[in-house]
Amino acid sequence: MRLFPILVSIAVAIAIYFFVMERDFLKSLSASEEAEVAVVEETVARADAVSVVALHSVAQDVQSGIILRGRTEAARRVDVRAQTSGLVISEPLRKGAAVEQGQLLCSLDPGVRAAQLAEAQARMADAKINATNAADLAARGFGPETAVIAREAGLQAAQAGVLQIEQEISRLEIRAPFAGLLETDSAELGSLMQPGGLCATIIDLSTVKLVGFATETDISKIELGAFAGADLVSGKRVLGTVTFLSRSSDPITRTFRVEITVDNADLSIRDGETAEIGIALEGEKGHLLPQHVLTLNTNGTLGVRVADNGVARFMPVTILRDGPEGIWLAGLPETVDVITVGLEFTIDGSEIDATIEGAE
Repeated sequence: MRLFPILVSIAVAIAIYFFVMERDFLKSLSASEEAEVAVVEETVARADAVSVVALHSVAQDVQSGIILRGRTEAARRVDVRAQTSGLVISEPLRKGAAVEQGQLLCSLDPGVRAAQLAEAQARMADAKINATNAADLAARGFGPETAVIAREAGLQAAQAGVLQIEQEISRLEIRAPFAGLLETDSAELGSLMQPGGLCATIIDLSTVKLVGFATETDISKIELGAFAGADLVSGKRVLGTVTFLSRSSDPITRTFRVEITVDNADLSIRDGETAEIGIALEGEKGHLLPQHVLTLNTNGTLGVRVADNGVARFMPVTILRDGPEGIWLAGLPETVDVITVGLEFTIDGSEIDATIEGAE
């Protein structure tokens, strides 16, 4: 009967010893058990997470542009018309001929204009003498000042008559206002020209304009001086810069005129050719990703799903442009891990077990 109390005393003594003398050992045993529990809990959690593959992407500079359908236009085109009447007395120049600035296109019969000029010059000489005599008499006190004023007015009217006839005679020769090509034959020999009658049509193709029409959303992205190019229907590729942006839209199409100036010293580009125009825009940052990474959230917003510390997160994006190598997207951080495999098994906030590709 006395053995049991002895055993109890021994057990209590051992417990007190470990509690007092071996406290660190007991704590280490407890910590080991807690670590084992944490590992088990983490393993269970990872077993519930969705396994995905994510692509590590770094933002790059993206060169984007706008494509416009348009045509070519001559830098200058003018219908050269008569300013006076008369019969054409010059041989016509045929369309397609090259002309220089100031070259004679049409010459008109002067008719009686030479006689009219002689008459006007005689009246001017007579008026000049009368004005001189009136001034001399008034200076000596034998004539009124009003007579002097009247004679001076008559002289000025006679001078204006001479200038008018000389101007009329100068209009008998119709000359090219600039160097270019004749788009029409000049007026035929013997034809009667009236004021406003067409002598010839000249176009200047030393430079040409590429004319396109940008939408309301695109016109604000284009800047004067921007680099541009075009593929012509003839197969020729040309380069130039944007030189004009319209401030007023077409009332029917609601588009804005855009002009690009292109050198055409060899005259290989014709007026009115169909052109597909590409205008470079200012570069911006974007990510090149496979097209299948695009998805929609519950609100219908376009975006991608990324791996963020073991959780899938939705991020909205904007499409910059696409191509055979993939699609360029804006709206993402500088570096991001975009889920590429297993996307369909995740939602925003899902726990994931991500394998990262492309990370350094």
